[in-house]
Amino acid sequence: MDKRYLPYILIAPATLFLGLFFLYPFFLVASQAFVSDGGLSLKHFQDVTSYWKFPISLKNTLYLTAAVVPIQLAFALLMATMVARMKKGRDMVLYIWTIPLGISDLAAGIVWLAIFEQSGFLNSMMVGMGFLDKPATLLSYQSPLMVFVAIALAEIWRATAIMLVIIVAGIGLIPKEYYEAGEVFGASRWQQFLRITLPLLRPSLQTALILRVILAFEVFAVVAALGGTLFPVLMGETYAYQFDLLNSNAAAAMAMVILTLSIGFTLIILYALRVPKGARI
Repeated sequence: MDKRYLPYILIAPATLFLGLFFLYPFFLVASQAFVSDGGLSLKHFQDVTSYWKFPISLKNTLYLTAAVVPIQLAFALLMATMVARMKKGRDMVLYIWTIPLGISDLAAGIVWLAIFEQSGFLNSMMVGMGFLDKPATLLSYQSPLMVFVAIALAEIWRATAIMLVIIVAGIGLIPKEYYEAGEVFGASRWQQFLRITLPLLRPSLQTALILRVILAFEVFAVVAALGGTLFPVLMGETYAYQFDLLNSNAAAAMAMVILTLSIGFTLIILYALRVPKGARI
């Protein structure tokens, strides 16, 4: 066998898998979104974007992403830096912090629902401490801010570990000699973080932010558990079109809108955190 063809043979199974389970379904969804009455049309996009819930769901999705992702990034950087400097118990701490990764979105939502519901932990604690005379209804249409906060907290708790794992791996690739040189020249821990860690973490930050932003646009189960119809998001409307209204064309159009947003923000992140030539480790 000619060795020139060996790489192509090795990647053939992965290529076949992607073709069958990604490209083909994507083509079907795109055709449902763009085809109407036997020809190419934007009718389905016009239908979903003109619906009164679309601007609300878009705004809620963007607000949630803007509120959650920066906080998760800050927490992930802090936690990863702490883990990287630990001498003992590093693996155990990292394992405990990544436990939420093993919990499904819906289960995470139910966990936080048990905290915020009327008979939940938060109400019981506040009544027991005398802050409330009786349990209050925290998650209702009368308190949209509390619904938003509950969903944001659940998302921060559930998905920060995704960014943490990527950033920990990135910090592990930075040569220790850089930090030793910084100490020789009198750089403080904060200066080392700003001048060494952050610049050399750009590839890892790119990956972590892109993955987290895409997942933020696809948030659904946590919102369904805590907010239900009180907090519509894009993925929730996609589900409603597909399974409640049985309109697969509109659901496909919503899916394409989410895909467009994901691609747009991915390009922005790649540009903002682009790695200068010659700056890689």
